[in-house]
Amino acid sequence: MSDHRLSRRGRYIAWATAGVVVAAGAGIAAQTSMAATTWPAQKTYTGRAFDTCTAPSLAAMKAWKSDGFYGGAAVYIGGRNRGCTQANLTASWVTSVNAAGWKLIPLYVGAQPPCQTSKNPERFTASTAASLGASNAKDAVAEAAALGMKPGSAIYLDMEPYDITNKACNDAVLTYVRSFTRTLRAKVYRAGSYGFSSSSAKAIATATDRTDLPGNLWYALWDKKNTTTTDWPWDPKLFTDHSRGHQYMVNSKETRGGYTLTVDRNAWDAPVAIVG
Repeated sequence: MSDHRLSRRGRYIAWATAGVVVAAGAGIAAQTSMAATTWPAQKTYTGRAFDTCTAPSLAAMKAWKSDGFYGGAAVYIGGRNRGCTQANLTASWVTSVNAAGWKLIPLYVGAQPPCQTSKNPERFTASTAASLGASNAKDAVAEAAALGMKPGSAIYLDMEPYDITNKACNDAVLTYVRSFTRTLRAKVYRAGSYGFSSSSAKAIATATDRTDLPGNLWYALWDKKNTTTTDWPWDPKLFTDHSRGHQYMVNSKETRGGYTLTVDRNAWDAPVAIVG
């Protein structure tokens, strides 16, 4: 995401350090658990979406919607590592932008890996990964519900770059992600994850054990290609049922309807929030 946690240069360095070459994974991630719970129908958005650090004003959102270029917008609903204040992000704002036609993508900045080179205030370790994953997920659900995002909505866990070759660290990441996912599903929220194609997204896509992994994957690959298919780096059978997002461009300064924002561009074909 833009530059609100790692600088753009820092993120490129982290991306390069982790390596870009990936191997194909196997298996298909389940959207929901096998429990008897009746799940609300998935609300899917397919098209362009943007993300930006602070939720824009309602006036800016309405102006940008009338432009027609974007139909989806990611919003940072919570997490101790969330980098920006969110004065505009209220239940009333969510209701209003939903009524204006926006499809909202809830993003939660949870605890980060122990081997990550950043100053994020909340990190997990191998021993705390499971407990923090569960408590973070409960907080994410509470934040989403307070904003009027109902059960059945997707919540995307933001996992910033780390050294995926560090096995102990990567194992801790997957423990945390699985715990976060299980807890979301127990509360009838769909699980998604955001990460670099060379880091956490790769870890999820190539994991041999598919148990309790999120059913939706939002991968950062800054190749300026508005697609979720032609540059998909892993097993083509993975995340095929409207389950992919692709962040393809960052720090794009754009003026639409008289309002200027710096955003990241995304190609989207995945579930979003259920509002109203």
